[in-house]
Parts: sequence; C-alpha cells; structure tokens
Amino acid sequence: MYKILTIVGARPQFIKAAAVSRAILDEFSTVLNEVIVHTGQHYDENMSQVFFDELEIPRPAVNLAVKASSHGAMTGRMLEQIEELILSEQPDAILIYGDTNSTLAGALAASKLHVPVFHVEAGLRSFNMKMPEEVNRILSDRVSSLLFCPTDSAAENLSAEGINQGVSVVGDVMFDVALFYQDLAKEKSRLIGELDLSGTKYVLATCHRAENTDSFERLSEILRGLAAIAEQYPVVLPLHPRTKKLIENYELSNLLAKIVLLDPLPYLDMIALEQGATAIVTDSGGVQKEAFFCGVPCITMRDETEWIETVALGANTLTGADAGKILSAFESSQSSESSRWAAKPYGDGQASKAIAQHMINFLNSKEGS
Repeated sequence: MYKILTIVGARPQFIKAAAVSRAILDEFSTVLNEVIVHTGQHYDENMSQVFFDELEIPRPAVNLAVKASSHGAMTGRMLEQIEELILSEQPDAILIYGDTNSTLAGALAASKLHVPVFHVEAGLRSFNMKMPEEVNRILSDRVSSLLFCPTDSAAENLSAEGINQGVSVVGDVMFDVALFYQDLAKEKSRLIGELDLSGTKYVLATCHRAENTDSFERLSEILRGLAAIAEQYPVVLPLHPRTKKLIENYELSNLLAKIVLLDPLPYLDMIALEQGATAIVTDSGGVQKEAFFCGVPCITMRDETEWIETVALGANTLTGADAGKILSAFESSQSSESSRWAAKPYGDGQASKAIAQHMINFLNSKEGS
C-alpha cells in the first residue's frame, strides 16, 4: 500500500480534497493510504473544521496550527513542520492543491527530501506575478512529478514553460464536488429561507483577495459597486474576517449599509446561495467556477482570471475594481442566455478517480524501476 500525504490549509483546498479523498476511500483504499495534513492556514471554525464535517471527509490526522501571518513567516513555519512530518511519516508522495502558501510549503519540503509531488490544479496562470498565488503555482508546478490539469489551457501553459513530463488533463475536481453536493445543498440548507430571500432575486458577493483588500482605492470601488447593485436587489456578502477588519480600518463600513452581511458560510449554505442567486460578484477563483457549474452569471472583480473558459463562453465578465464596470456588468448579466452554460470545459465529473489512478500508476512504475 502506498502512503499519500495530502497537504491542505484553506477552504478551496478542503473542497477539492473532498472529491479525491472520497474516490480513494470508495475505490482505491486497498492501494492508497491517505494521511490528511491541515496546515492551519484557515483556522476559524467556519472556515475549516465545519468543511470536513459537512463534506464527510476524514478529519486531518495532523493540524500544524500555523495561523495567519506574513507570507514568508507562514510559509517558513509550514515548511519546517511539513519537513519534520515527511521524515517521520515516510510517505510515498505528497499531494497538494491549488495555489496557497500551504501548497508551496508542501512542494518545497517534499522536493528537497526527494519525495514525489503531485499537484492538483496544475498549470493555471493569471500572468500576474504580483499575486502571491501566481508565484506559488509556478514554483509548485516546477517541482511536481505529476501535474493534474483541470483544462486544456492549463496544460498548454505548462508546455509553453517547457513542462511536458507527468502532465495529464484530468478535468476539474471542483466539478466532481459540484455534481455530488448540489442536490444535498438544496435539501439541507435553510439559509435562503432564514434570510427571507425565498422567491426573491438577490446577488451573492465575495471579496477576499489581497490585491483588492490591501488597496483602499480598489476596496472602496468594489464596495461602491456592490452598494449600487444593492439599490436594485438584495446583496448578500459573506465577509472574510480579514476583509472585515480592513473595511473597518479604511473606515468604509458606511458603504455596507444596504448589504446583507454574513460570517463565512459552511459549504452547503454557500452552494445553496450560489444556486439561488440571480448573479454572483466575486474575486474568488473557486466561486467563479461554482457560479458556472450552477448556471449563474458571474462578475469577477479582478483584472484577469485563470478560468478563461468561463469568460470565453460569456458566462463570466472581468471588471477589475471599478464600481461603474461592476454595476454595468451586473445589469448586462441579467440578459445572459442559458446556452452559455451548455459547454463542458471542466471534464465529465470523474477527475478524482483519474487522479487516484494516475497516482497509483506512477508509484507502481517507480517501484518497478
């Protein structure tokens, strides 16, 4: 049996890991032994433990409890502890997800100890090196033995960088998750009724990226855009703790007067809100895709996106942090045609099984060499 050390630390990773962990447990448990490591990057109860409970995946065997701090300090502490864990656990490979500091720390620790790195969501590029996530992606891809691409364009990005070995287009694990949990969210979530939004057109918004929240100008423009939409429809904004603190520091709370503010939501409640929304306004990569999976128009408050397929299909509009463009894109989105969601650029919902099988094939070949 092969031991796989899975490194996760943030909400999007918990969601992606749920799909692969389920595939391992359901179909590959006699070959793969997964040990889940939570770095602690998201340590709020609503942003971590509740996800493992709701998504019904094994609780982490280890929690490193490395809480938020500067990028360098956080990554350094994770790197040190993951290295110790690799030495004690002696895994056959490390499995990492996405673009966080947890991902980079796992990749660096494993590569320096000559342990194979398997990267889910490899090859994505925003081509904005000011984004910490972009740096994390590029460095993690560079040291990975298996690179699991969610789309053809992600594989093309890797090829352009000279990375062709170990690359597989498997589809998007988040599509796997969406297919599994959408009906469950409708069944279990009561949030829309509790917010008195049943049968009402409303807009769901999220904002958390440092490029937006660390800038007074960008954050104020975003909040003005949301406030303008709130003059027409209710705007529901689950507020990331860091974003909330920065809004207070910038003295922008007055722009939230007509916005429905919520704490970070459990996954099923978030999916239910996404399904019922008339539009979604976000700077999140994961929420962009979830909007697409739900057939809901998306307005992305960034200057670029890794999920170019959604833009090409007309299901997603990039506005940057510009209040006027945000409002205009929202108004235009209300006439979107349903055909925009007919394409299937993110696979067939079987990415997780493909990933597990590729891992087994790689480790079998390594053992036989």
